[in-house]
Amino acid sequence: MQKNISFSARAGRLAGFTLVELLVVIAIIGVLVGLLLPAVQSAREAARRMSCSNNMRQIALAALNYESAYKRLPASRVSRTADRLGPASSISVHARLLPFMEATTTYSLINFGVEWSDPLNDAARLTSVATFRCPSDPTSNIPSTAGGANNYYVNSGTIPLWNRTTAAPLPQVPDCNGVFFRDSFLKLASITDGLSTTAAISERLAGDFSQTISTPKTDTFQPGTNPMTADEALRDCLAVNVTDLSKQGFSDIGAPWIRGYHSTTEYYQINNPNGRSCMFPPGRIMTTANSQHANLVNMALCDGSTQNVSSTIDLVIYRALGTGNGGEVVNLSEVAP
Repeated sequence: MQKNISFSARAGRLAGFTLVELLVVIAIIGVLVGLLLPAVQSAREAARRMSCSNNMRQIALAALNYESAYKRLPASRVSRTADRLGPASSISVHARLLPFMEATTTYSLINFGVEWSDPLNDAARLTSVATFRCPSDPTSNIPSTAGGANNYYVNSGTIPLWNRTTAAPLPQVPDCNGVFFRDSFLKLASITDGLSTTAAISERLAGDFSQTISTPKTDTFQPGTNPMTADEALRDCLAVNVTDLSKQGFSDIGAPWIRGYHSTTEYYQINNPNGRSCMFPPGRIMTTANSQHANLVNMALCDGSTQNVSSTIDLVIYRALGTGNGGEVVNLSEVAP
């Protein structure tokens, strides 16, 4: 009897885990979780990037449908002298594309006879449009009073021009050379570089909405110079001290989508993607595309296709993508990461 009891006790001990074995198992599980989490996060980001690209494609296709209906693309802003649709307005391209995105309810809220900031447009301004939001950007810093957020900006080209001015000592600069700018009203036939190699839309992260915080990736800085060319604008922008809060130009980036403005709906292909943005008032600007995606931004081309563009793309090629009739030849194999 005694032997049987002793044997049973030994058998019980052999069937269990020792403390060392338990710690080893826990350590192995920890390593596996550590290996799995980045893969899960990467898969989720890939899904978000794909959703972002699909949103951009919808907007680009809406622009093509708009052009089919009106025989021209919408301008980013409208002046009194050039307008053929109504009064002067800084209401955005995005607002005009809503009927072609199955968003007629939101479109019906817009009064194009007044400015975007008029109280008559408050209902539209405060409305969120899911297609204008990239899921990789939480836009948590945007106050609700700012209005509906936007992450998709239309291409104004490679000339650092916002508003033409004759005020001394600023000389004139050439017209914008992108696809959407003030009074552009382009026909597709005028994009002679080719619809498949000309940028229509790219993305931009929301800002911190604070002039007391420096956020180099999203803030628009103000060097205080008067550049005439893309190279001069980029040189001056890269030289600015971003820790100097007096150089903050604009931080309210990404809202409202109804406003046609360089910090809400328009960008320039002057600096590489995910590079710095600057403004040079009066009349100069270089808003840069950026994203939360790893070392790239999504881009929609004028034919409605989408492309991943590397942050380290050759600047000459990137600028060539930004012009509608610059005469450049672009090989898209040199664009992707």
